[in-house]
Amino acid sequence: MAEVDTARFLADLHELRKIGEFKTGVHRPTYTPQDMESRRWLMDRMADVGLEPSIDGIGNVIGRHQGEGPRLLVGSHIETQNEAGWLDGALGVMAGLALARAGLPVDVVAFADEEAHFGSFLGSRSLIGKVDEAELEAAKHFQTGQPLREALNDAGLAGIPRARLDPPRYKGFFELHIEQGTQLEKAGLRSGVVTGIAGVAIWRITCIGNQDHTGGTTMAERKDAAVAAMRVLAMIDERFPMVAGPRSVWTCARIVLEPNSPHVIPGKAELTFQFRDVDEGLMDRMSETLLSIVREVDRRDRCGITVEQVSRSAAALSTPAMRSALEGAATKHANGQWQPMPSGAIHDAQHMARVMPMAMLFTPSIGGISHHWSEDTKEEDLVLAIRILADAAESYLNS
Repeated sequence: MAEVDTARFLADLHELRKIGEFKTGVHRPTYTPQDMESRRWLMDRMADVGLEPSIDGIGNVIGRHQGEGPRLLVGSHIETQNEAGWLDGALGVMAGLALARAGLPVDVVAFADEEAHFGSFLGSRSLIGKVDEAELEAAKHFQTGQPLREALNDAGLAGIPRARLDPPRYKGFFELHIEQGTQLEKAGLRSGVVTGIAGVAIWRITCIGNQDHTGGTTMAERKDAAVAAMRVLAMIDERFPMVAGPRSVWTCARIVLEPNSPHVIPGKAELTFQFRDVDEGLMDRMSETLLSIVREVDRRDRCGITVEQVSRSAAALSTPAMRSALEGAATKHANGQWQPMPSGAIHDAQHMARVMPMAMLFTPSIGGISHHWSEDTKEEDLVLAIRILADAAESYLNS
């Protein structure tokens, strides 16, 4: 039975949080000096536990086990959102180190840019061959507009080849992560075995009216794009609960009005709308409902309204044998204090599931807070989580 050094596991987490420390959290955005310092630190820790570390041209750090297989791939990411939490991503990577230190045959990975500063899961998608050079050339920082190529050069990664995973090397991928929600805490539970990662559909809804003067244009004459957009959102709020599932979520995350001036009737409104669920059938129903709403408002409203799907990522269900191993270990260590649950947030595990078996384990987030410097989890829950993961990994490897 693998013995995990839980004290060293916690010490690694606390040492890593000092890099880019911000209040009680961290600030390590992708390719910043703090991010690159953390990657160099991680490579040193990988070498300490007997792994062969390397970094590729997109910033992925991989520590390879030098012994015989079968092997597992274990990890997550270590860059953060701006002024964010100390556990999001880092927990999964330090968990991989802990398993390697315990003697389990694992490769440990820290994927680059999971937090999407320059793109969507650039690191994990690159490792499975889903990022081409054209995408890298076009990629820019979502806030500053800095080209990705320039950021890679500044980070010392220019000219380094991008790595590709060898899926047959692995029996599966495990990721330990904070819940980033309140379900476990509200239920008084200490662990969650992930049943699957939600699919995400992102849509762009565009309303075209007439830009005009707010004082001189009568209400009867107006074609207000903002009002048309509000009608769409009001109907979504009314109808989605009737077609969605108990864990479906939907969000209008961005509204852009043009010209967005205090004394001008908006001539254009653009909405970025998304919904998520692990059930592809429910995702289809929500898509059909959205299209129906847009058609109805377009038919009745003075403005013209169009909708287009920007992207849709399929849900990734946990591999039954890996999930079973986690459930057995959770019952052993936290009997009556764990539950199966879906992940509404998306993770690198969703992309690993395209090429190998996958499973995830959640530990509670205090107050459900994440993507904020006050994010935290009780240390006893962190220790419980690594014990569950270690037992599950060993059980699955021996199955």
